[in-house]
Amino acid sequence: MALREIVQFPDPRLKLVSKPITQITDEIRQLAADMIEVMYDEPGIGLAAPQVGESVRLFVIDTEWSDEEIGRNPKVVLNPEISEREGRITWDEGCLSVPDYNAVVERDAKITLRGVDLDGNPILERAEGLRAVCIQHEVDHLDGILFIDRISRLKRGLYVKKRRKQLAEEAAERQG
Repeated sequence: MALREIVQFPDPRLKLVSKPITQITDEIRQLAADMIEVMYDEPGIGLAAPQVGESVRLFVIDTEWSDEEIGRNPKVVLNPEISEREGRITWDEGCLSVPDYNAVVERDAKITLRGVDLDGNPILERAEGLRAVCIQHEVDHLDGILFIDRISRLKRGLYVKKRRKQLAEEAAERQG
């Protein structure tokens, strides 16, 4: 089966607020499995359901994986919420849905994540550093927020202009 495609800016689906998952179905389990496969293939360290066109509150994350299969430990989180926040940190972020761009973003330094796993068991995780940043980034996706929404208006505007030009050139190539 082909990998799911990454939804890329400026696709309007990335701005939608995702719906809570009320039942863990075979479709949700398959979505999570597909997302894990896409995350490793891209490669990335996190992926939210809206990034593959599904507007549900689910993300996958693995901030410590290596190329070897044995070094992979993906975590699937349904209906995540950040219940505690502490301190501030800046991090140079990129995103599979925002191609060819990185920017420094300010985030909470330490967080507490709550959610459920694919078996319906509660998740409670205290995270800091890269893991905290990644979790916040993915939860933002579920709320229709991209990391470029958290940078200065000028920097965001420059990226939007560059991206529009890139998409116009790609469209012209396909037609020409």
